[in-house]
Order: sequence, then C-alpha cells, then structure tokens
Amino acid sequence: MAIIKVGIIGCGGIANGKHMPSIKGLADSLKDKKKPELVIENDVQMVAFCDLIIERAEKAKRDYGTEDAQVFTDYKELLKLDLDAVYVCTPNRSHSFITVDALHAGKHVMCEKPMAINSAEAKKMLDAAKETGKILTIGYQNRYRPDSLYLKKACDAGDLGDVYFARANAIRRRAVPTWGVFLNEYEQGGGPLIDIGTHALDLTLWCMNNYKPKYAVGTVYHALNNDTETGNAWGDWDPEKFTVEDAAFGFVVMENGATIQLNATWALNTLEVEEGKTVLCGTKAGADMHDGLRFNGVKFGKQYMMKPEMNAKGVDFYAGSSDDPKIMEQRIFINAVKGKGEVVVKPEQAFVVTQILEAIYESAKTGKPVYFD
Repeated sequence: MAIIKVGIIGCGGIANGKHMPSIKGLADSLKDKKKPELVIENDVQMVAFCDLIIERAEKAKRDYGTEDAQVFTDYKELLKLDLDAVYVCTPNRSHSFITVDALHAGKHVMCEKPMAINSAEAKKMLDAAKETGKILTIGYQNRYRPDSLYLKKACDAGDLGDVYFARANAIRRRAVPTWGVFLNEYEQGGGPLIDIGTHALDLTLWCMNNYKPKYAVGTVYHALNNDTETGNAWGDWDPEKFTVEDAAFGFVVMENGATIQLNATWALNTLEVEEGKTVLCGTKAGADMHDGLRFNGVKFGKQYMMKPEMNAKGVDFYAGSSDDPKIMEQRIFINAVKGKGEVVVKPEQAFVVTQILEAIYESAKTGKPVYFD
C-alpha cells in the first residue's frame, strides 16, 4: 500500500486544532465503523514540519510525526523533500505564495481557508494549479457536516426549486479570537468577514450551486473594538491591537437575480447567534439551520415544516468517510492525492468566495457597489 507523505507548513492553532489530529485519526475513524472493506492501515505519514517558531515545529513532530520526521523554519527547505502533499496552515497573507511555490515544487496542496487575502493572490494559486496539474483544495470543512450534506442533496435533487434568496450567517455575540494574529489586519486581511464569514458564504454558494456574482454592496464596522470590559469568550481583547472589523455585512446579487445576505460578526449586541449556517428560499421550498436542519413549504394547500432526523445512521456520502467533518475532509483529499476520486472543494469555487469577500470590503471603503467582470 502506498504511503502518502505530507508536510505541514505552519504548526499553530489551525494545524493543531484541525489538520494534524484529523490526519492522525484517519485510520481509527474507519476502524470504528466495523466495516472490514473500509478498514485500512494508516496510509498517511506526517514527515516534515515547518514553522517560524522552531519549538512549535518540534512539538508537532513529537505529537504527530514519524520518528525520522524533519523540522524546518524555512518552508522552501521543506519543499525540497520528496513529499506527496503539503498543508498550508499559515496566516492568510502567506497562503498564496506558499501554495504557489508548493504546487510548482510538485506537491498537492490543502490550503486552510480563506484561499487568499484578495482575488489577485487567489488567482495566482488557481493559475499555478492549472499550470502544474496538481491538486489544490481549500479547508471548508463545514461542507461535510451531516446537515450540510443532506441540504446539498436536497438542493441538487431540486427539492427547493430555484433558490432566489439566501442568508449566510456567521454571527457571534462576544467571541473575538484574541490569540495569534487574528486581530492583525496586515497578516489576516480582515476580521470576522474573512475568518468565519468565508465559511458561511462557501456553504451557501455550494448549496445553491451558483458561482456567478453580478455585484456586491458591503458595510464594515469597528463599533466595539475599543471596549475594555468586553465579556468576551476568550478574555478581553486589546483595543490597540484590534485593527480589523468586529462586524461586516454584505448584500450580493447574482447574475441570475438571486440575492445573498452575508452576516459576519465576532462581537455584536444580539441574541441571534449562529455560525456556519445558511438559509435558502426557493420556488418550491425553503430550508434553514436555525434549530437543526428544517425544510418548509406548502403541500396540499397547507404550510408544512419538516425536520430530518440527523442522528439516525445513514449511508456514507463519500466512500470510506467518517462522520467527523474534519476527518472526512482529510480522507477526501488523501483519496484524491492517491487518484481515488476528486476533491469536493474546487479552487475555482473558493476563488469566487474570495472575490465576493474582497468586493464587500471594497464597497465598505468606497460606499459604492462593486461590479464583477
């Protein structure tokens, strides 16, 4: 059995919180299913780790790497190794150039979201993937939640009809991330819009299967940045370091006339809190994720609301997958690297997400709509 050798570039929060433990958990997640045809040995090895802080890379090796795994502070040195794939888990600003270099070095790439800090940088990544023929995918794991997969199947089956209005929600009341570089506009390119709004927008566009925006209008707020007694989930933020927005809202009109509202906040005086959720309204029915996945419509002259039982066991949406969205994300990517299937998150789709986010930021600066070519 071929062993897929991967390198991790950036050994901080997202690598430790999602990618590395999920890669390590691939084999165990399949064995738990007790389906012999799905049980495999660990076919992925983390053999290289890179971080600007050498101690973080060394810890990642101890926790997740092979005994002979190598450690670097320069990602270009890591790319010289004989690797099948690399994971780009760095701050947003460096996603583009690291990914482009990795693709041209002959590596397949899983890049953490967002794709890039702007569409120009994302286009470089897209072009590099086409030029090299290597796989590029972006870490939008919310697509693999059971409710998301069920809703996608319903949309693809035409159960909702033509979806002409949607709401993408990433709303936190007081949950500003105070660690790392989250509050640094230079490194991240923005705040909640590019951090968690990107997930909600990706999920919405994917379910609608609509990637042709016409124009966008946006507003961005720094309304609560200077608060000191914040009630924040992760402790008070430092107003001097809080250089990104605390809330952003977008209004997107698609070429076919459909409308999408995007709401993204880290701090907002509201009780209507939900993250990574979508509301879809179509000509035949509607769906939302307010209280689990719910469908609504009219049948035989009567209004109805239906909630599928998401806890009941069903068939696998993807062969050899896990119920854990993070592990499913890894398995789909590794299978694609092995030539067994395709990635679900296409770089062309992630590029449109980046275009829309950038347009909302630009509209907020200029006070004018931003039209897409």
